[in-house]
Amino acid sequence: MQKLVIYNHGKDSIPWGEKAYALAEVAKRHGYHFISPDYQASNDPDLRVKQLLAMNLTAYDAIILVGSSMGAYVVTVAAEIIQPKGLFLIAPAFYLPGYQRTEFSPHCQRIEVFHGWQDEVVPPENSWRFCQQHQATLHMLDSDHRLLSVLPVMADAFDRFLDDC
Repeated sequence: MQKLVIYNHGKDSIPWGEKAYALAEVAKRHGYHFISPDYQASNDPDLRVKQLLAMNLTAYDAIILVGSSMGAYVVTVAAEIIQPKGLFLIAPAFYLPGYQRTEFSPHCQRIEVFHGWQDEVVPPENSWRFCQQHQATLHMLDSDHRLLSVLPVMADAFDRFLDDC
């Protein structure tokens, strides 16, 4: 069985930052291939969705989508078509000005969301709203938008998440 994790970075981030490396290590221990597309050519979230949906994923039996900030928006919209086993969302950029979608219908078996109490980019209540609507698990952590101070906690949670998916 071919398994894949696709990590989707945020608006002003890079494909292979600290979060991607930490989660890639976990994914590889579980036998997943791990890719992190480069979205730096465009800050348009809906163009990023199109870029993700243009990938040929037919070789994979199980797909997990991971997204940080704008990347979480991208994977949640794309999940309607890709239908992954799970969504692992980090400070998702939901319900913000300039984002086309405000209603989501992710088709997946499991959703977990991580958000920092001190997030000054995306209000924490946006994650609460999404999780309430989609019966997703919400982890509120003592951190800022990037959540790097709690990266080991998220990596451990990702380990359990992959076990459950």
